[in-house]
Amino acid sequence: MRGAEYRPEAGLSMGNNCNRRETGRPALPSLPAYNTRMANHPDVTVIGGGIIGLTAAYFLAKGGRRVEVLDRQDLGREASWAGAGILPPGNPARAATPADRLRAESVSRFAEFSAELRAVTGIDNGYVRCGGIEILGEADADVLGMWEEEGIVFRSLRERPLAERAEHNLLPDFAQVRNPWHLRALVAACERAGVALRPHTPFGPADLRPDRRYLLAAGAWAGEFLRPLGFDLPVTPVRGQIVLFRCERPPVPHIVMHGKRYLVPRPDGRVLVGSTEEPEAGFEKANTLEGVEGLKRFAFALCPELRAAEVEKTWAGLRPGSPDGLPFIGPMPALPNVVAAVGHFRAGVQLSIGTALMVRELFGGPPAGIPHDAFRLDRTPEKVRPAFRS
Repeated sequence: MRGAEYRPEAGLSMGNNCNRRETGRPALPSLPAYNTRMANHPDVTVIGGGIIGLTAAYFLAKGGRRVEVLDRQDLGREASWAGAGILPPGNPARAATPADRLRAESVSRFAEFSAELRAVTGIDNGYVRCGGIEILGEADADVLGMWEEEGIVFRSLRERPLAERAEHNLLPDFAQVRNPWHLRALVAACERAGVALRPHTPFGPADLRPDRRYLLAAGAWAGEFLRPLGFDLPVTPVRGQIVLFRCERPPVPHIVMHGKRYLVPRPDGRVLVGSTEEPEAGFEKANTLEGVEGLKRFAFALCPELRAAEVEKTWAGLRPGSPDGLPFIGPMPALPNVVAAVGHFRAGVQLSIGTALMVRELFGGPPAGIPHDAFRLDRTPEKVRPAFRS
């Protein structure tokens, strides 16, 4: 079964504040209007207009850099657009590993960043602090200790609200954004910050100039981009499929995480069910009957109420996978004028702000407070168990 091209979720809202965490701070000042001179003489050219490229471009522009973003198609229409927008909690002061520090630095700033985007652009990205339920199995026995070490608030639920009988843990600080809305806000914020946005602009390795500086944020296509230059960066596409149910009201009040799959209830009654993990699919982005039916069976087993719901649409995206599940963030060993920020796999949204802070540091900005070595492009991949599944 081939699904229709994924389109934005309907009903862009400017004021649905149900359970929304507000910062309590005054609205941020407007950014300067677009400066056409920046497009002609960029300090940094960003290759790839997904959530990583756009967030980094915005932070660089706010820091005084002249930035342009190039994308071969519409901005943000690949993995960034297709994701579910899940934001686990994080405590930067106590995160144990570099991977957890990157997550914690990102998600702890998301409420404030969402308010900033709304103040600058007038666009609500759908940020909601909705809480989450993690269903843990026997193999996850060490996870609770990792949460406790980081100071993550959680409690075990004595009653099992879902059909699955395994242990349920409620984490009240789980949050979500609606990816299409967040991408719209990022695009508008970049425009307001003076970033030159150039969709439908193909850019290949032969176009790199030694006198220019670049950020490679091409997602699943980064490996293909670098191969002609003789650099084998192990970033590969991993297809993920999602099913969207439409209900009168969400049958579950919280995000539900169970292994590699999840339910994400939206305030308007929609429920996202994801996701498959298919490295064998290559660059084929179509839905499959097997994938969609498997997600439906998972949803019905976990939440039987969804049997009565309508399947509104299905779609698929190509995540940028890496051998150890961690992104590659840093300068190219053989190309000193190129910085890469790729391989975020399933966690592009939740790692986007921390990645932008690291990129800004690599281009001469203030320290991000995140160790760089764990994300080096020439590292030896080692499997690291993070406090939360990405």
